[in-house]
Amino acid sequence: MIPLDYYLILSAILFTTGVAGVVIRRNVIIIFMSIELMLNSANLTLVGYSSYLGDSTGQMLVFFVIAVAAAEAAVGLGIVIALFRQRQTVNVDEVNILKW
Repeated sequence: MIPLDYYLILSAILFTTGVAGVVIRRNVIIIFMSIELMLNSANLTLVGYSSYLGDSTGQMLVFFVIAVAAAEAAVGLGIVIALFRQRQTVNVDEVNILKW
């Protein structure tokens, strides 16, 4: 059996990589992928604790998080496609729709 510490360390590395992707990159698609990476690191933590404690509640919660992440990805990519058709760019710095 793999120790819980390994799951938590891997989850922390994945979450840190996701945060760095959101902060550093300016491409909307890469930002969405980084957000998905952070959600999956939270899922890994939930599954790790669920396995460690012998309770399946965390694993059931992961299914709900995956469903919400799929809906978020579908809506987000729809917005990105509409934005690209209107502005011809997916760079966050060049998109200023909300500015006056």
